[in-house]
Parts: sequence; C-alpha cells; structure tokens
Amino acid sequence: MRRAEGLAGGLLSGPATAISFLTVLPIGPRATAGGIERSVAWFPLVGAVVGGLAGAVRVAAQPAFGATVASVLTLIVLVGITGALHQDGLADSADGLGVRGDRERRLAAMRDPAIGAFGVLALLAWALLFLTVLATLSDTHALQALIAACALARWAALLHAAATPPARPDGLGAPFDPPPLPLAVATVLAVAAAALACGPLPALAALGAAILVAGLSAAWARQAIGGRSGDTLGATIALAEVVICLALLAIWH
Repeated sequence: MRRAEGLAGGLLSGPATAISFLTVLPIGPRATAGGIERSVAWFPLVGAVVGGLAGAVRVAAQPAFGATVASVLTLIVLVGITGALHQDGLADSADGLGVRGDRERRLAAMRDPAIGAFGVLALLAWALLFLTVLATLSDTHALQALIAACALARWAALLHAAATPPARPDGLGAPFDPPPLPLAVATVLAVAAAALACGPLPALAALGAAILVAGLSAAWARQAIGGRSGDTLGATIALAEVVICLALLAIWH
C-alpha cells in the first residue's frame, strides 16, 4: 500500500522532477534515485516539449536563414536544453563499444571522462545524420518529427531500462528500474504525443523505430557490459531521436 501511494504521489509530482532531470531548466529540486524512478511517467511529455521548442526554432529561423542554418540552430537548441546529457552517453557508449576486452575494460572506458576516438566519431556521425535529416524535411515536418522523436526516444530509454539489469551496483543506471504503472502511463503519453504530432501512419513508423532502437541497445548492453548504465540510457535516447526522424523522413518522402 505504501509503495502504491508513493507511485501515485510520483505521478502527481513527477513533471517537475522529470524536467529537472532531463533538461537544464531549474524547475524543482534535483531528483533522488527513487524520485527519478517515479517521475518516468512524464519522460515522453517532457521530451515532446523539448522537441517542440527545438522545432519552433526551425520554423522561426528557416525564412531568414534557410533550412540548413535553421537546422544547425535547431540542433544547438536541442542539445543545449538537455545539457548534452544524451550525447555524452552516446560518446561514452561508443568508447565502450570500441574497447577490445572484457566487460570490466568496457565499463572502465565508459567511465573515463575523456572522450576517445570512437566517441568522437559517434558524435560526428550522429550530428551529421541528424542535421541532414532535419535540413531535408520541411519546417512543418521538422517540427512534427522533433516532437514525436523526442517523446518516443525517452520512452525508448524506459524500454531499454526495463529490459536490462544494472551493469554495476552504482551509477545512474542501477536504480533506474521503471515501475509498471509509470511505464504504462509513459507508453500512453508517448504514443499519444507521436500520433497527435504526426498522424496515425507516421506515428506507427516512429513507434516501430523507437522499439527497434530500444531492443538493439538493450541487446548490446546485455552482451557487452552486462546491462544498463546511465550512458546506455543516454545513448538510447540520442540514437532513437535520429532513427525516428529517419523513419519519418522515409514515410513523408
């Protein structure tokens, strides 16, 4: 009963916690491990708002600067709002992927604050692909894609977390185990955000892309390092954002 009351309370107080955790906006106190766990229901909604803000920059900047420059500004805003949290996870995960050795060597490489060659290449590939996709889309489609992608990417991270054990006893990934009720709410919000932003068919393609990234990242994390970590969660979000935008580009073109 006490756990159920705690989860219900988390659903009510979770938006501020989710915003403070997923963005650099100073809204609410920094979450404890348990607070983050209970706030996951709101991750897709926060993602949709982040995507909407970034997409609004694209819409506003395109008439003055053209699609390419507007897309660069859009990506700067997207990374800036989130404090490059997910890109850091992508770089660290790529460094772990590039290590030849056992699980402990991969984990050590991922915890190293210095970015290695694989991390740099992963960030460059991510940024170039994302910019190319955004510049190819119209401003309206870019806005729609970013709302759907940012909402579903954070839901994909929750699927990743639910499908993997913690890789180590400490760190962000250890306590990050979404309870069933918040995960169910997050699923409803993610699907609703994608459908409202893009329409049924594009949303279905975006949903499939999110599930694909979540499944592949979870399989890699299990095989390479024994489970999830804060880095693999961040990498899942970064990868899902660009893959979902790619899927929507394919549908719209």
